Amino acid sequence: MGCLATLGLTTGMAFAQEDVDRDAIADRLAPVGELCVQGEDCGTAMAASSGGDSASSGGGVDGESIYNNVCMACHDTGAAGAPKRGDESAWSERTGQGFETLLSHAINGYNAMPARGGNPNLSDEEVQAAVAYLVEPVMDVPAAASGGGDAAAESESTGSESAEAAGGESAEASTASVDGEGVYNSVCMACHDTGAAGAPKKGDAEAWASRLEKGTETLYDHAINGFNAMPAKGGNPSLSDAEVKAAVDHLVGSVE
Repeated sequence: MGCLATLGLTTGMAFAQEDVDRDAIADRLAPVGELCVQGEDCGTAMAASSGGDSASSGGGVDGESIYNNVCMACHDTGAAGAPKRGDESAWSERTGQGFETLLSHAINGYNAMPARGGNPNLSDEEVQAAVAYLVEPVMDVPAAASGGGDAAAESESTGSESAEAAGGESAEASTASVDGEGVYNSVCMACHDTGAAGAPKKGDAEAWASRLEKGTETLYDHAINGFNAMPAKGGNPSLSDAEVKAAVDHLVGSVE
Protein backbone atom coordinates (compact mmCIF):
# COMPACT_ATOMS: atom_id res chain seq x y z
CA MET A 1 0.00 0.00 0.00
CA GLY A 2 2.82 2.36 0.80
CA CYS A 3 4.40 1.73 -2.61
CA LEU A 4 1.08 2.39 -4.38
CA ALA A 5 0.61 5.66 -2.51
CA THR A 6 4.11 6.79 -3.41
CA LEU A 7 3.54 5.86 -7.07
CA GLY A 8 0.27 7.77 -7.17
CA LEU A 9 1.87 10.89 -5.65
CA THR A 10 4.80 10.72 -8.09
CA THR A 11 2.47 10.32 -11.09
CA GLY A 12 0.33 13.25 -9.97
CA MET A 13 3.37 15.47 -9.63
CA ALA A 14 4.54 14.43 -13.10
CA PHE A 15 1.20 15.41 -14.65
CA ALA A 16 1.23 18.74 -12.81
CA GLN A 17 4.76 19.43 -14.03
CA GLU A 18 3.69 18.54 -17.58
CA ASP A 19 0.81 21.04 -17.40
CA VAL A 20 3.17 23.75 -16.15
CA ASP A 21 5.62 22.99 -18.95
CA ARG A 22 2.85 23.20 -21.54
CA ASP A 23 1.67 26.53 -20.16
CA ALA A 24 5.23 27.89 -20.25
CA ILE A 25 5.68 26.73 -23.83
CA ALA A 26 2.37 28.32 -24.85
CA ASP A 27 3.47 31.62 -23.28
CA ARG A 28 6.78 31.54 -25.16
CA LEU A 29 5.04 30.80 -28.47
CA ALA A 30 2.37 33.48 -28.03
CA PRO A 31 2.60 36.29 -30.66
CA VAL A 32 4.11 39.59 -29.53
CA GLY A 33 1.41 41.59 -31.29
CA GLU A 34 -1.62 41.42 -33.55
CA LEU A 35 -2.15 42.70 -37.07
CA CYS A 36 -4.63 45.53 -37.31
CA VAL A 37 -6.88 44.96 -40.34
CA GLN A 38 -8.89 47.85 -41.71
CA GLY A 39 -12.46 47.78 -40.47
CA GLU A 40 -11.66 45.87 -37.29
CA ASP A 41 -11.71 47.43 -33.82
CA CYS A 42 -7.97 47.38 -33.11
CA GLY A 43 -7.67 48.38 -29.49
CA THR A 44 -10.97 50.05 -28.70
CA ALA A 45 -12.78 46.92 -27.56
CA MET A 46 -9.82 45.67 -25.54
CA ALA A 47 -9.41 49.05 -23.89
CA ALA A 48 -13.09 49.14 -22.96
CA SER A 49 -13.08 45.63 -21.51
CA SER A 50 -9.86 46.00 -19.56
CA GLY A 51 -10.93 49.08 -17.64
CA GLY A 52 -7.29 50.04 -17.25
CA ASP A 53 -6.41 52.60 -14.61
CA SER A 54 -2.71 53.12 -15.26
CA ALA A 55 -1.13 56.56 -15.28
CA SER A 56 -0.84 56.32 -19.05
CA SER A 57 -4.51 55.55 -19.58
CA GLY A 58 -5.32 59.00 -20.95
CA GLY A 59 -8.47 59.62 -18.92
CA GLY A 60 -9.64 56.03 -18.52
CA VAL A 61 -8.56 54.70 -21.94
CA ASP A 62 -6.09 51.81 -21.72
CA GLY A 63 -3.14 53.20 -23.66
CA GLU A 64 -1.05 50.09 -23.08
CA SER A 65 -3.60 47.83 -24.79
CA ILE A 66 -3.93 50.16 -27.76
CA TYR A 67 -0.15 50.36 -28.04
CA ASN A 68 0.16 46.56 -27.94
CA ASN A 69 -2.48 46.14 -30.65
CA VAL A 70 -1.53 48.96 -33.00
CA CYS A 71 1.81 50.64 -32.27
CA MET A 72 4.17 47.96 -31.04
CA ALA A 73 4.70 46.44 -34.50
CA CYS A 74 6.97 49.39 -35.28
CA HIS A 75 7.89 50.87 -31.90
CA ASP A 76 8.99 47.55 -30.39
CA THR A 77 11.03 46.56 -33.45
CA GLY A 78 12.27 49.87 -34.86
CA ALA A 79 10.63 49.13 -38.23
CA ALA A 80 10.83 51.96 -40.78
CA GLY A 81 13.05 53.91 -38.39
CA ALA A 82 10.45 54.15 -35.62
CA PRO A 83 12.06 55.03 -32.25
CA LYS A 84 11.78 52.08 -29.86
CA ARG A 85 9.87 52.46 -26.62
CA GLY A 86 12.27 53.28 -23.79
CA ASP A 87 15.20 54.20 -26.07
CA GLU A 88 16.17 57.58 -24.60
CA SER A 89 18.80 58.26 -27.25
CA ALA A 90 16.34 57.73 -30.12
CA TRP A 91 13.69 59.88 -28.43
CA SER A 92 15.90 62.74 -27.22
CA GLU A 93 15.26 65.12 -30.12
CA ARG A 94 11.62 64.13 -30.40
CA THR A 95 10.74 64.66 -26.75
CA GLY A 96 12.30 68.10 -26.98
CA GLN A 97 9.47 69.07 -29.34
CA GLY A 98 6.91 68.57 -26.58
CA PHE A 99 4.05 66.14 -26.02
CA GLU A 100 1.52 68.08 -28.10
CA THR A 101 3.78 67.89 -31.17
CA LEU A 102 4.26 64.14 -30.72
CA LEU A 103 0.50 63.73 -30.34
CA SER A 104 -0.11 65.77 -33.50
CA HIS A 105 2.30 63.56 -35.44
CA ALA A 106 0.57 60.42 -34.18
CA ILE A 107 -2.91 61.68 -35.07
CA ASN A 108 -2.07 63.21 -38.45
CA GLY A 109 0.85 61.03 -39.55
CA TYR A 110 4.48 62.04 -39.91
CA ASN A 111 7.18 60.82 -42.31
CA ALA A 112 6.82 57.01 -42.55
CA MET A 113 4.27 56.83 -39.69
CA PRO A 114 0.66 56.71 -40.95
CA ALA A 115 -2.07 58.70 -39.24
CA ARG A 116 -3.34 56.97 -36.08
CA GLY A 117 -0.85 54.16 -36.60
CA GLY A 118 -2.78 53.07 -39.67
CA ASN A 119 -6.05 52.54 -37.75
CA PRO A 120 -8.51 55.33 -38.63
CA ASN A 121 -11.03 53.87 -36.14
CA LEU A 122 -9.03 55.17 -33.17
CA SER A 123 -10.30 58.34 -31.53
CA ASP A 124 -8.02 61.23 -30.62
CA GLU A 125 -8.30 60.23 -26.95
CA GLU A 126 -7.21 56.66 -27.73
CA VAL A 127 -4.24 57.86 -29.75
CA GLN A 128 -3.31 60.21 -26.91
CA ALA A 129 -3.41 57.35 -24.40
CA ALA A 130 -1.22 55.16 -26.62
CA VAL A 131 1.29 57.99 -27.14
CA ALA A 132 1.37 58.65 -23.39
CA TYR A 133 2.18 54.98 -22.74
CA LEU A 134 4.80 54.98 -25.50
CA VAL A 135 6.75 58.00 -24.30
CA GLU A 136 6.31 57.84 -20.53
CA PRO A 137 9.62 55.96 -20.03
CA VAL A 138 11.55 58.82 -21.68
CA MET A 139 9.64 62.01 -20.79
CA ASP A 140 7.21 63.53 -18.34
CA VAL A 141 3.71 63.16 -19.80
CA PRO A 142 1.45 66.14 -18.99
CA ALA A 143 -1.20 65.08 -16.49
CA ALA A 144 -3.86 67.10 -18.26
CA ALA A 145 -2.62 66.68 -21.83
CA SER A 146 -5.10 67.59 -24.53
CA GLY A 147 -7.06 64.73 -26.05
CA GLY A 148 -5.92 65.84 -29.45
CA GLY A 149 -8.26 68.76 -30.04
CA ASP A 150 -5.41 71.09 -30.94
CA ALA A 151 -3.86 68.48 -33.21
CA ALA A 152 -7.17 67.80 -34.90
CA ALA A 153 -7.68 71.52 -35.44
CA GLU A 154 -4.20 71.74 -36.90
CA SER A 155 -5.03 68.85 -39.25
CA GLU A 156 -8.23 70.55 -40.40
CA SER A 157 -6.37 73.82 -40.95
CA THR A 158 -3.63 72.07 -42.91
CA GLY A 159 -6.23 70.30 -45.05
CA SER A 160 -7.98 73.57 -45.82
CA GLU A 161 -4.72 75.24 -46.79
CA SER A 162 -3.85 72.31 -49.04
CA ALA A 163 -7.21 72.46 -50.76
CA GLU A 164 -6.87 76.20 -51.26
CA ALA A 165 -3.36 75.83 -52.64
CA ALA A 166 -4.61 73.19 -55.05
CA GLY A 167 -7.16 75.64 -56.35
CA GLY A 168 -10.05 73.25 -55.79
CA GLU A 169 -8.39 70.50 -57.80
CA SER A 170 -10.64 67.48 -58.28
CA ALA A 171 -9.70 64.12 -56.77
CA GLU A 172 -9.83 62.73 -60.30
CA ALA A 173 -7.28 65.26 -61.56
CA SER A 174 -4.18 64.09 -63.34
CA THR A 175 -1.30 62.89 -61.18
CA ALA A 176 1.28 64.38 -63.52
CA SER A 177 2.06 67.32 -61.24
CA VAL A 178 1.98 65.31 -57.99
CA ASP A 179 5.23 64.13 -56.40
CA GLY A 180 4.41 60.43 -56.16
CA GLU A 181 7.84 59.59 -54.81
CA GLY A 182 7.46 62.13 -52.03
CA VAL A 183 4.05 60.74 -51.04
CA TYR A 184 5.43 57.19 -51.14
CA ASN A 185 8.39 58.09 -48.92
CA SER A 186 6.12 59.84 -46.43
CA VAL A 187 3.36 57.25 -46.16
CA CYS A 188 3.81 54.00 -48.08
CA MET A 189 7.42 53.04 -47.50
CA ALA A 190 6.75 51.87 -43.92
CA CYS A 191 5.19 48.71 -45.33
CA HIS A 192 6.31 48.50 -48.96
CA ASP A 193 10.01 48.93 -48.14
CA THR A 194 9.89 46.37 -45.34
CA GLY A 195 7.21 43.89 -46.41
CA ALA A 196 5.28 44.52 -43.20
CA ALA A 197 1.87 42.81 -42.98
CA GLY A 198 2.62 40.96 -46.21
CA ALA A 199 2.87 44.11 -48.32
CA PRO A 200 4.68 43.46 -51.65
CA LYS A 201 8.04 45.19 -51.53
CA LYS A 202 8.92 47.94 -53.96
CA GLY A 203 10.94 46.48 -56.83
CA ASP A 204 9.96 42.84 -56.14
CA ALA A 205 8.74 41.84 -59.60
CA GLU A 206 7.64 38.37 -58.50
CA ALA A 207 5.51 39.69 -55.64
CA TRP A 208 3.85 42.23 -57.94
CA ALA A 209 3.24 39.96 -60.94
CA SER A 210 -0.27 38.77 -60.02
CA ARG A 211 -1.25 42.22 -58.76
CA LEU A 212 -0.23 43.99 -61.96
CA GLU A 213 -2.44 41.59 -63.93
CA LYS A 214 -5.48 43.14 -62.23
CA GLY A 215 -4.75 46.47 -63.90
CA THR A 216 -3.80 49.91 -62.69
CA GLU A 217 -7.37 50.99 -61.92
CA THR A 218 -7.78 48.07 -59.52
CA LEU A 219 -4.53 48.97 -57.78
CA TYR A 220 -5.72 52.56 -57.52
CA ASP A 221 -9.02 51.38 -55.99
CA HIS A 222 -7.29 49.16 -53.45
CA ALA A 223 -4.90 51.94 -52.43
CA ILE A 224 -7.66 54.57 -52.10
CA ASN A 225 -10.30 52.44 -50.40
CA GLY A 226 -8.17 49.87 -48.59
CA PHE A 227 -7.72 46.16 -49.25
CA ASN A 228 -7.06 43.29 -46.85
CA ALA A 229 -4.48 44.55 -44.30
CA MET A 230 -3.79 47.79 -46.18
CA PRO A 231 -5.76 50.74 -44.75
CA ALA A 232 -7.43 53.26 -47.04
CA LYS A 233 -4.92 55.80 -48.36
CA GLY A 234 -2.14 54.10 -46.43
CA GLY A 235 -3.75 55.22 -43.18
CA ASN A 236 -3.54 58.93 -44.09
CA PRO A 237 -7.08 60.12 -44.95
CA SER A 238 -5.80 63.65 -45.68
CA LEU A 239 -4.27 62.45 -48.97
CA SER A 240 -6.20 63.25 -52.12
CA ASP A 241 -7.03 60.53 -54.63
CA ALA A 242 -4.54 62.12 -57.02
CA GLU A 243 -1.76 61.88 -54.43
CA VAL A 244 -2.55 58.22 -53.73
CA LYS A 245 -2.55 57.43 -57.46
CA ALA A 246 0.78 59.20 -57.92
CA ALA A 247 2.27 57.13 -55.08
CA VAL A 248 0.92 53.94 -56.68
CA ASP A 249 2.44 54.97 -60.03
CA HIS A 250 5.81 55.45 -58.35
CA LEU A 251 5.53 52.14 -56.49
CA VAL A 252 4.58 49.97 -59.45
CA GLY A 253 6.91 51.85 -61.78
CA SER A 254 9.77 49.99 -60.10
CA VAL A 255 8.53 46.65 -61.49
CA GLU A 256 6.95 47.61 -64.82
